[in-house]
Amino acid sequence: MSSATSGKPVPAYVDPTKASIARVYDAFLGGKDNYDVDRQVVRGVEKAVPEAKDLAVENRAFLIRACRFLATEAGITQYLDCGSGLPTAENTHQVVQRANPDSRVVYVDNDPIVLAHGRALLEENENTVFVAEDIFEPEKLLKNDVVRSRLDWNEPIALLQLGTLHHYNGEDTRTRKDIMGAYIDALPSGSFVAISHFLDPEDEYSATARKMEDMFLHSMMGSGTFSTKAELQELFNDLEMITPGLVRCADWWPDGPQDRDLNAAQRSIAGGIARKA
Repeated sequence: MSSATSGKPVPAYVDPTKASIARVYDAFLGGKDNYDVDRQVVRGVEKAVPEAKDLAVENRAFLIRACRFLATEAGITQYLDCGSGLPTAENTHQVVQRANPDSRVVYVDNDPIVLAHGRALLEENENTVFVAEDIFEPEKLLKNDVVRSRLDWNEPIALLQLGTLHHYNGEDTRTRKDIMGAYIDALPSGSFVAISHFLDPEDEYSATARKMEDMFLHSMMGSGTFSTKAELQELFNDLEMITPGLVRCADWWPDGPQDRDLNAAQRSIAGGIARKA
C-alpha cells in the first residue's frame, strides 16, 4: 500500500488498510493528507456519480457561511466543532475570529491523523483548542475538562455537527436523534445548532443518492448514510429553525446567484441552523 500523495512513509498510528473519514474528505477536497485506501473510496463513489466531490465542497462552503452567520449576525463567540476533520482552507476559527478575535473554538475529533496534524495546525492561538473525544458519546465529551473549562456553559454556544452524523453506525438503541438530544439538552439558552448531512432528495435524484450511499457503506470506510428531509429535521429536536430552514447546502444563503443547475451531488447534501430558546 503506497502512502500519501507526498510519498512520505505511513506513520505508525495510521492503519493503511482502512479508510479514514477525515482523510476521505481531504481527498475529496484535493488535499494531500490521504492514502490510496482513502482515494479508492473517492474513486468508487465517483464511479456512481462523477461529481461526488461536490458533497465535500458544498459541506465546506456551508460551514463557512454558517460560521459567518453565527459570528456576525448571531453574535456567538463560543463554538464546539464536532468532528473537525483535517485542516483545510477557512477553518471554523479562522472564519469566526475574523469577525471577533476573542471567539473561542473547541475542536473535537478522535481520528489519529487528525490528532497528529489537526492539533498543530488548528491550535493557532490561545482561543483555539483541540480535544480528543468520540463525538458520538456526548455525555463523555461534555464532561471533558477542556470542554467544560474553555467554554462558558452559562452563555450561548454554537454546536457544529457538519458532515458528521451520517457517519454514525451505532446500535439501534442509540439513534442520531438521541445523540443530538443529549447535546441540545446540555446547551445553554440562546445557543445554536448547525447540522449538515447527506440527503435523499426524494425526487428524480433519489436513486443517484442511494447509489452514492451504497458505495460509501460498502467501501473500506463503511459509513455514509443518506437520509430524507423529514429524518434530518428530527435531529434538531424541535428547535426554532433559522430562515431558510433545512435546505440543500447550496441553497442556504448562497454568496451569489446560482447561474447553473445543481448537480446530483449538490442536491444530495442538506444543512440548517436552529436556535435554542
